Amino acid sequence: MTEVLAGKAAVVTGANSGIGLAIAKRFAAEGARVFLAGRRQEPLDAAVAEIGPAATGVRTDVSIQTDLDNLYSVVREEAGRIDVLVANAGSAVPQRLGEITEEAIDATFGTNVKGTIFTVQKALPLLSDGASIIVTGSTSTLRPGPGLEIYGASKAAVRNLVRSWALGAQERKFRVNVLSPGPTHTPGLIGAVGPDHQLASQVPLGRIGRPDEIAAVATFLASDASSFVNGADWFVDGGQAQV
Repeated sequence: MTEVLAGKAAVVTGANSGIGLAIAKRFAAEGARVFLAGRRQEPLDAAVAEIGPAATGVRTDVSIQTDLDNLYSVVREEAGRIDVLVANAGSAVPQRLGEITEEAIDATFGTNVKGTIFTVQKALPLLSDGASIIVTGSTSTLRPGPGLEIYGASKAAVRNLVRSWALGAQERKFRVNVLSPGPTHTPGLIGAVGPDHQLASQVPLGRIGRPDEIAAVATFLASDASSFVNGADWFVDGGQAQV
């Protein structure tokens, strides 16, 4: 690795597994001190053990503000600042119109929208000048799949939030971008929508993505190489939502 994140302090939510874990692993390999936030203690502990001394895990449900307060208290005590913030925690409850429940709406928007807002807002006092904020979006903002309309709507809201926040980048001295994966081989996706082969046919490259491919783009957005990138939506989707 090139250690392009050497000396940086990073926070990654939704880091128990899948894309979040891949991002945390890549950041640590590139020299960052990484704080992993996740709802489930056992896989969080396993993720920290896998990464090693550069990682600290804090059990966090981003839809609960006191959990976020605790997360940032640990970061403040152990690092004193945040150079890179990845608001990655997300939730999807597949339901079609006619079947949608209030509980599904509350769960999806509670994590994906409210959770993202407060993940960023509560981090503001700790953000260093020039900090990079990366918010995980989705190709569902453009092409929601069957049963994913509530999820797609929540990610569209996130995209709009980032546009608004990018306008304040000069005042706040940060930059903020969206990272929008296409179908990616993660436990959450496969559990929600089915086997790989059902998704690969939707992707011009003929396959679904790997978490490390998403992490590679996240690393670019976290690094100084992307210092003039702000307010953008980076699709890492094999062309799924592009053609």
